[in-house]
Amino acid sequence: MKYVNVESVEAGEILGKTVYSGNGMVLLSAGVQLTVFMVSTLKRIGATMLYIQDEAYQDVDTEDILDEATKRAIIQEMSVTLEAVRSGKEWSPKKIAVSIDKLLNDVLSGRELLVQLTDIRSKDNALYIHAMNVCLLSSVIGLNMGLNYNQLKDLAVGALLHDIGKVADDPGGKPAANSSLHHTWRGFELIKAKREFSLHTAHVALQHHECVDGSGMPRGIKGKDIHTFAKIVAVADVYDNAINGSSGRMLLPHEACEEMMAMSGRSLDRDVLIEFNRNVSIYPNGTAVRLSTKETGVIVKQHRGLPGRPVVRIARGSSRYDLDVVEVDLAVHTTVFIEAVLA
Repeated sequence: MKYVNVESVEAGEILGKTVYSGNGMVLLSAGVQLTVFMVSTLKRIGATMLYIQDEAYQDVDTEDILDEATKRAIIQEMSVTLEAVRSGKEWSPKKIAVSIDKLLNDVLSGRELLVQLTDIRSKDNALYIHAMNVCLLSSVIGLNMGLNYNQLKDLAVGALLHDIGKVADDPGGKPAANSSLHHTWRGFELIKAKREFSLHTAHVALQHHECVDGSGMPRGIKGKDIHTFAKIVAVADVYDNAINGSSGRMLLPHEACEEMMAMSGRSLDRDVLIEFNRNVSIYPNGTAVRLSTKETGVIVKQHRGLPGRPVVRIARGSSRYDLDVVEVDLAVHTTVFIEAVLA
């Protein structure tokens, strides 16, 4: 499969990865042949990047940590939960906990994989995909920082619900999303009211916009006063917002990582950032790149611990009938580097 901009997709190409609606239902299944109408619809609903099947890269796997059933369950549960919060109805902590157990089971089973946040987003599902991605990335970071299962579960629930305050209205009827301070406090109160959840979980919603230098919100606390879980979720939140454009401009994964390293010790915690960089795929499988040799190819494999040095497949030759396909392992060829990502 290749990971490409939706603007370059043509009718007749085969979708490589399922697209979900906002309620977790399948909108377009992997393997469907795209029509002009389908491509137009994907653009209209806000999809920007797609996985497309390609004969030359049939064996390229996205290496997702979460399986499709887990993703579908989480998106569906978040849709139900946030709609209940939005309308002032009761919501079920037990069902959230069940979804988290599924996610953590996948995380523990795929602990040797790098995180690749490449699920197809639309305006309809963006809020739920964001919550799921922040939860996944936070859980992976927490696992590699040595948290036990109970701690991971508290962290994961907080990460999944970190923005729950944004969908709740205050008594005056104003949307919580209009105020960062309000949405963190509101989220804290909503989670704290559920006895099934730990107070540590509630503090994730309250503190995920705090900065280690004290410049954050809502209380301006800093350093050791910020809960470790909130520091982890802050990193995951910033990264996912950066690569989906919620922060103002859409960055490629390697660009987001570079900008986040500049935030070390100011907005984001240095130790968490180090663990984050060890576990996130800077160049997701299927991404087209240009190397310093001026050759172009596609990322086909990852190295855990060396996310910036993947394996690139290159087709050399003058025509499709005279191609020599080679794989360049950047972990071995240390003088070759990725010069650019090709949209």
